Amino acid sequence: MSMKETLGVLLAGGAGERLFPLTRDRAKPAVPFGGHYRIIDITLSNCINSGLRRVYVLTQYKALSLNRHIRDGWSSLGTHELGEFFELLPPMQRTGSNWYMGTADAVYQNIYSIGSEPSNYVLILSGDHIYKMDYSRMLDHHIETKAEVTLATLPIAPEEVTRFGVVEVGHSGEIIGFEEKPASTSFRSPVDPNAVDASMGIYIFNTKTLIKALVEDAEDESSKHDFGHDILPKLLGKKKMMAYSFVDENKKQARYWRDVGTLDAYYEANMDLCSVSPVFNLYDKAWPIHTRLRQYPPAKFVFGEPGRSGMAIDSIISAGVIISGGSVYNSVISQDVRVNSYSEIESSIIFSHVNIGRHSRIRRAIIDRDVHIPEGSVIGYDPVEDKRHYFVTPSGLTIVARDASRFESVANPEMLR
Repeated sequence: MSMKETLGVLLAGGAGERLFPLTRDRAKPAVPFGGHYRIIDITLSNCINSGLRRVYVLTQYKALSLNRHIRDGWSSLGTHELGEFFELLPPMQRTGSNWYMGTADAVYQNIYSIGSEPSNYVLILSGDHIYKMDYSRMLDHHIETKAEVTLATLPIAPEEVTRFGVVEVGHSGEIIGFEEKPASTSFRSPVDPNAVDASMGIYIFNTKTLIKALVEDAEDESSKHDFGHDILPKLLGKKKMMAYSFVDENKKQARYWRDVGTLDAYYEANMDLCSVSPVFNLYDKAWPIHTRLRQYPPAKFVFGEPGRSGMAIDSIISAGVIISGGSVYNSVISQDVRVNSYSEIESSIIFSHVNIGRHSRIRRAIIDRDVHIPEGSVIGYDPVEDKRHYFVTPSGLTIVARDASRFESVANPEMLR
């Protein structure tokens, strides 16, 4: 019953600069993940699996593909007659003439939509993390402890605190200290003295508490209008703020939560999926991951001649893929990709609608969608040569965008979404 009294607000408007060039033409939550998913699908699936069926998705930057993905893949999962919805809220400037100036301002600018939905609780989420979480457990904890604000937390090493908001948790579970991305901290987890409790960016507010805090923050000209910088520190000590220790539904020994905000982190999260026993389990029938699926035929592997065998090992192969006499190792191949004869792909992520020409060799690369790789191409073997044509990370990961200097786009205008 409590989830029916809860409204979800999913922040999906970030520019995602650290994922450039993958975010050059799309919002960060719309970046493909695991073959045929988008990053945002993970959080939205958590909502479905938690029983949360009223969710506003707040978009902003380069949102066309994200809007279409939500519209075509998620809108139908809500039943409006029952008051259920997964609804897009683009910036409407109802409260001013600015774009979203921070996470709190993004929610504040949609305060009319939030206030028009009957709810006792508001669950604030981010659309760019990979994890499995039952939000109803967190809501039960919020209600049982009579909190006005609850933060989901997980333990991190003290040297990682510069990346997170960190909290000091009393023995009762109440938050008694908060610091946003400090250079260092004296905070330590009451459960593990060698760890620090970090905020996951998942918050439950009593609706009245949230609305009052947002209005006061909007009136503060010195505010950055951010939950971590402003809202939470101001509420500390004034409202009962509890910590909820992350309970992982991934059913593995170690808790799995990944911020895929950098190219290397995004790459590693995808590579995690290719192992024999993947750290993040996509195959758990008790916790399905939903997405928008297009109608492609099954994947096909053809030719079995010496040196020309269509094969894939330790890899994810999506629908519509044809591996025609090529070899794929430890890679994620998205929908409607063709790997032609004598080509070899190793430890790479290939987005949809890509054609790999014959005799090509690709290693530790991400190939964006709608790219044609000419015959005989070599990518990921010579970093000096790669840097002349593509984007290469300091770790040597090569990113081939649609306008890479040596490649032609094979995009169909109807597919550019």
